[in-house]
Amino acid sequence: MLSSQSAQVVRATLPAVGASLSTITELFYRRMFEERPELLRGLFNRANQASGAQREALAGAVAAFATALVEHPDERPDAVLGRIANKHASLGITSDQYTLVARHLLGAVAEVLGDAVTPAVAAAWDEVYWLMANALIAMEARLYAQAQVEDGAIWRTMEIAERHEETPDAVSFVLRHTYGSPTEPFVPGQYVSVQAQLPDGAYQIRQYSLSTAPGRKTWRITVKRERSADGRVPEGEVSSWLHAHARPGDTLKVSLPFGDLLLPEGDSPLLLASAGIGVTPMLAMLEHLATVSPDRPVTVVHADRSPVHHAHRLELSELVGQLPNASLHVWYEDTDHPDAAGDHVNEGWADITRLSPDPGTTAFLCGPLIFMKAVRTDLLAHGLSPRDIHYEVFGPDLWLSK
Repeated sequence: MLSSQSAQVVRATLPAVGASLSTITELFYRRMFEERPELLRGLFNRANQASGAQREALAGAVAAFATALVEHPDERPDAVLGRIANKHASLGITSDQYTLVARHLLGAVAEVLGDAVTPAVAAAWDEVYWLMANALIAMEARLYAQAQVEDGAIWRTMEIAERHEETPDAVSFVLRHTYGSPTEPFVPGQYVSVQAQLPDGAYQIRQYSLSTAPGRKTWRITVKRERSADGRVPEGEVSSWLHAHARPGDTLKVSLPFGDLLLPEGDSPLLLASAGIGVTPMLAMLEHLATVSPDRPVTVVHADRSPVHHAHRLELSELVGQLPNASLHVWYEDTDHPDAAGDHVNEGWADITRLSPDPGTTAFLCGPLIFMKAVRTDLLAHGLSPRDIHYEVFGPDLWLSK
C-alpha cells in the first residue's frame, strides 16, 4: 500500500510523469545499456528495443501500476504484475537486478522532469518503484520455489529430437533432455524461453508456448518465422536462426516452463480463441482436456490467413473431435483453397457475435493484439465478466499502453 503522503504526490504528478513516460523509458534503457551493454546482447530483446515496443510496454506497466495504487489504495494490483513476473522468471531475472533498474529508471525520471522532481516527488516515485519491484521479487521467488530451483537457475540443455515443417513460415521442434529423463511438469498454456547464439556472438532469448499436453518425455514448441513486412522492421533474429539452423541432434538452451494462462478446474464452459501462431497454447489445453475432462463444453475459435498458413490445422480439428461437447469455428481471410471447405470454416475475420457464449464461460485468447481486443470487446458485450477473459501476448505486453 502506498503511504498517504506519497499517494497525494503521485496523484498530483501522475499526469506529468505519464505524459513523459516514453521519453523516460527511452532514456532509462539507453543509460542502462551504456553501463551494461551485455544486457542488450544477452538478456533483452534487441528487436523490441529497436522498434520501441519494450519501452512502450514498460511505460504502460508503470502507469497502470501507479494508477492502481492511487485509485485502489487497499488493493495490490497483482493482475498487472503476474504476467510480468512469469516473463521475468522465464528469463532468469534475480532480485539484485532491480537495484540497477531503480538507479537508471528513477534517474531518468529526474533528468526528464528536471526541477519538477522535488525531494518529495522523488521519494514518492521511489516508493512506487519499490512497491512494484518488491511485489515482483516476491512473485518471482515463489515461481522459482514452485519450480524447485534457486532464483534464476532456470536453464537446461535440451536436444532437438524432431523437426517438422508445419507451414511455409512455421516449424515445430520436439525437445528432450540430453540425459534421457522426463521433461519437467507444466500447466497447459505455459511457455518456455529459448536462448540462441547468433552469428554476431550475441545471445538472444524468445518465448514459445508448449504446444502439447504435459505428461510426455518431450516438449514441443512451434516457431513462426517473423518476416519483415515493409523492410523497415528487421526480421526475427531468433526465429530466422532456428528455421535456418536448428536440426535434430542439435542442442538448445531452454528454460523451465512459466506463464499464467492457466485452465481453471471444474466443468464450466470454455472458449479458446486464437489467431495465427496463437493456436499453440490452445493445442496443449485441448489435448489436456481430452485426457482429464473430455465432456467439458468447449468452443474453439481460430483465425488465419488461409489453410496453408494454419499451423497444426489437422491436429486442431482432431483434438476438437475428441471432445464430445466441443465445437470448432475457423475463419480464413483467403478461402480459395480445397482445404477451406467445411461446415466449420468461414471467410473473413473472426466474428464471434453469433456464437453466443454462455455468460459463465471462461475465455482464453492468444494472437495479435488487434484480434484479442476485438474478441474481448465482443465477449464483454455478450455478458462475460472481465475477470473471466484471459490472454497471452507473444512479445511485449502492449495491452496496457494502448
